[in-house]
Amino acid sequence: MTEINPDPTTPEARQSARVQRAQAIAEAGDFESALRSPALRDPIDTTVSEAIVLGLLRQGVRTFFCVFGHGSTELGEALRTYQQAGLVRTCAVRHETEAAHAATALRWVTGQKSAVITSIGPGAMHAFAGSLASACDGIGVWHIYGDETTEDEGPNMQQIPKHEQSLFLKLCSVMGQAYALHTPGAVATALRRGLNTVEHPHRAGPFYLLLPMNVQPQRLLRFNLEELPVGPPPPLGPASDHGSYAQAAEALIHAKRVVVKLGGGARGTGETLGKFLELSDGMAVTSPLVPGVIPYEDPRNMVIGGSKGSICGNYAMEHADLLVAVGTRFVCQSDCSRTGYPHVKQVININTDIQSATHYGRTIAMVGDAQATIEKLNEALVRRGAAAGDRESPWMKSCSEQRRAWETFKSDRFIAPSHHDPVWNREVLTQPAAIKAACDWAAQHDDVVKFFDAGDPQANGFQIVEDHCEGLTVTETGASYMGFAVSALLATAVAKRRFYGLAFSGEGSFTMNPQILIDGTEHGATGCVLLLDNRRMGAISGLQWAQYGADFATNDAVDVDYLAWARAIRGVNAVDGGGTTESLTEALDQAYASSGLSFVHVPVYCGEESLGVKVITPLSPVK
Repeated sequence: MTEINPDPTTPEARQSARVQRAQAIAEAGDFESALRSPALRDPIDTTVSEAIVLGLLRQGVRTFFCVFGHGSTELGEALRTYQQAGLVRTCAVRHETEAAHAATALRWVTGQKSAVITSIGPGAMHAFAGSLASACDGIGVWHIYGDETTEDEGPNMQQIPKHEQSLFLKLCSVMGQAYALHTPGAVATALRRGLNTVEHPHRAGPFYLLLPMNVQPQRLLRFNLEELPVGPPPPLGPASDHGSYAQAAEALIHAKRVVVKLGGGARGTGETLGKFLELSDGMAVTSPLVPGVIPYEDPRNMVIGGSKGSICGNYAMEHADLLVAVGTRFVCQSDCSRTGYPHVKQVININTDIQSATHYGRTIAMVGDAQATIEKLNEALVRRGAAAGDRESPWMKSCSEQRRAWETFKSDRFIAPSHHDPVWNREVLTQPAAIKAACDWAAQHDDVVKFFDAGDPQANGFQIVEDHCEGLTVTETGASYMGFAVSALLATAVAKRRFYGLAFSGEGSFTMNPQILIDGTEHGATGCVLLLDNRRMGAISGLQWAQYGADFATNDAVDVDYLAWARAIRGVNAVDGGGTTESLTEALDQAYASSGLSFVHVPVYCGEESLGVKVITPLSPVK
């Protein structure tokens, strides 16, 4: 049993012991090896804050995005010691939401674990707001916030102004899993709860560890480091078979028009999914979250579907008679609030979440890992006599015609890349043409990862990208958080697997998190902010024009020199992207050739001209 008592040793002796522990781990090379060293073999005297740092080290968390305040200085002191030993890296940033986005992007692109650390009050609120992205997109990130003291000696500065206990715990528990470390001896349980959340094999998310200010420095005497949890929870296998595989195979054999909707849970299904599409004569429709889950050029890929879908994706949804849903949450824009499949009579739903798996009526719910479940479903189809799909089937032919129509629809918007804009009072690039040029440029570099910010860049982006594999594009559509893409560039500074980040952002999203120019320069980010400036909230203006024939309160008359803003920060390479696709490509070449962070500004058109506004085509009426 861990003892929690006053410690008679001096602060200097306690710090010396902490330094020795950090050096022992560094010399051993990893935490598990260090456990066999004299410095860590026996129970140790430590603090709650150091125990948390040690526990996170054991889990492989070595990167910390921080905005320290009066509610987190003790945790910062523990991190200082372990950073001096070369075991962790802390990135002090200028906004907590930026920290949350950077941590999410780092885990999303590289799998690298990290934690966000803030103080109590507004700082925690900012980080909590930013955690909406990781919660919606299923990305595991630690969120560690300072919290009010446990002794209730009076109001703590910056706490929620209400005479009630555990208000931040209640707030965070609404978003996801949370734990308030009221009792120091519960540190191992808190770390295990967090480990199970951020390392969940199918639906990870943020974990909120709340550290009361008076608990952080409390002493844990004779603490056994073996109490610190290690090892993620195991994944699910294939869906259990209570006749569901035979039932699903039978339904697929008799269906004439199979559509396969792919969500985030379809990641990594690769060749297994391709075989399934052939055996079922199915046509795939992707969500914005998973470009490249099957190659763009695959003839069975009908790409995006939904209220912001493609001609071919929406056609497949509108005319299918059987839906196979793979790892999708059915957000409103994806399935048009359950109206996107008007002719479907049967659903086969593969998901690790029971609620999602039973979303529709007339569903064969298959609760299990997508890859393993589809493998068994393929076997059931083969036993039922299914063979590779007929490339000349009526369903395949009709969908292929719509795919060709979609490619023509897009190319029409790229042929004339510029248009006269009344705000800029000159010819400027259209958003689709600018994004297409930048995507084509990115495809020529193996290390470029594209990030799309919310608004027109995002909506046009997931229409335009033509990725041949996963991991080339990150489109944060779960929360569509403005400022995510530019903040994501900070991940390049700490990633063990190096990559070049290209953030497609509107001026509205950029001004949500402009501190990336400072923080990215400070920490050595490698990437480029591509600012597509239409002087308004173009996505909402377009929606207003479509719905009401007029836009309102979505623009302003303030002229901002964004290049001057970027040039004001020493170390940022600011480049004018010009008004042609050629000049934009040249600007990106300049950005890529320079070290550090670059900023490319491109004025873009916004208006009601059909070929200039956007690529998006809404769902058409079923004929």
